[in-house]
Amino acid sequence: MSLLIRNGRIVTAVDDYHADIFVEDETVSLIGRDLDLEADRTIDAAGRLVIPGGVDPHTHMDMPFGGTTSADDFETGTRAAAFGGTTTIVDFAIQTKGHSTLEGLETWHEKAAGKAGIDYGFHMIVTDMEDDRLWEMRRLADEGVTSYKMFMAYPGVLYVDDGTLFRAMRKAGEDGTLVCMHAENGIVIDEIVKIALAEGKTAPKYHALTRPTRMEAEGVHRSIAIAEVAGVPVYIVHLSCADALEQVTLARDRGAQVFAETCPQYLFLDLSHYDHEDFEGAKYVMTPPLREKWNQEHLWRGLGFGDLQSISTDHCPFCFKDQKVLGVDDFSKIPNGGPGVENRMSLVYNGGVVGGRLSVNKFVELTSTAASKLFGMFPKKGTIAVGSDADIVVFNPDRRETISVNNPCTHHMNVDYNAYEGTEVQGVSEIVISRGRVVVEDNVWHGRAGGGNFLKRGLFGGPF
Repeated sequence: MSLLIRNGRIVTAVDDYHADIFVEDETVSLIGRDLDLEADRTIDAAGRLVIPGGVDPHTHMDMPFGGTTSADDFETGTRAAAFGGTTTIVDFAIQTKGHSTLEGLETWHEKAAGKAGIDYGFHMIVTDMEDDRLWEMRRLADEGVTSYKMFMAYPGVLYVDDGTLFRAMRKAGEDGTLVCMHAENGIVIDEIVKIALAEGKTAPKYHALTRPTRMEAEGVHRSIAIAEVAGVPVYIVHLSCADALEQVTLARDRGAQVFAETCPQYLFLDLSHYDHEDFEGAKYVMTPPLREKWNQEHLWRGLGFGDLQSISTDHCPFCFKDQKVLGVDDFSKIPNGGPGVENRMSLVYNGGVVGGRLSVNKFVELTSTAASKLFGMFPKKGTIAVGSDADIVVFNPDRRETISVNNPCTHHMNVDYNAYEGTEVQGVSEIVISRGRVVVEDNVWHGRAGGGNFLKRGLFGGPF
């Protein structure tokens, strides 16, 4: 169907103007003032921002972890993302150690097919990569999986040693692809965890206290150094603290191709959340953990100055009542992760634009455009331009909502709590359009399971 969006204030990462948008065949066909065209549907966007659909480059739908599986699958998770104004996600397929990465990709295709309500792509989590399987990385790139994630954390599960890091990074650099790094010194952290448990320290707060910021900073420094020698751009995921950001800033200042994201939890939540009584602190057990509050202003400064390029969610929810409780007597057994894919856009607009930390253009860049560029989707995604996919959000910059698991306007995630419970935000996604189809309007889901397409992403296109 064709769609005409009238009278809106169109905002991209670089533009800010009033015009109409005509959509047909899933793409933006025409942009202009006072368009006199017939359309199957007309939307009056007066008084609203018209922005590109959000792009969340870091989610974990239907992910096995810690003896359970994340509470959102690709149906519930992408639907919740859409309610919040996100129209594209990049999730993580996982290679089972000792098996082919191509098998892992096929498994995740099966998880998403027929379920995803918005468009999606995959990174590949590499858990081992011997010389005789390096060819698989080129095959993955040909299949549109042009970024890989490796872990310095979780020894015995997802951890890879420095030799594997270098080997895979070197191949990724040759192929023109991008490496994402979970940068923490997991070997040392596991030793600190053992000491804490031996001393009877089992409460959720010790998850944070056993993962010091210096161990994140060390991981960031080491991953950047290996990437520089390997000749590959590196993207640090879920950066949480000033110590780690310092390493990114130093590397970028000397010209290294280093990029990084942070997440709303590190901008709005802090270490004090682990002090909640009755095991409630387990809701905030994620990795990296929440940090001392003073780190937040350093992260906002990094976003404003361009040393942090993107805001993702690391959405990986586990229900409090029947999943987080797996670690009720041992913090190291609490499934790591939290919900957030639905609330990202409103949180960042409120804290950034309303809070005077970001321009409205920078808001769009951080929540949509930068990730599209870094991960080979721009200009198909991440902007509003003739020929781009009609992924568009009609965003009310004045509307206020209080985020709560009990507020049907703010919580559609398949999890029994909201990490931002009670937070009032200004700025709400009211109409969400995915490839020209209205999928959310008046807080009603109009999309369908399987309506999202798999995105074969292009090669790394930086630097930016």
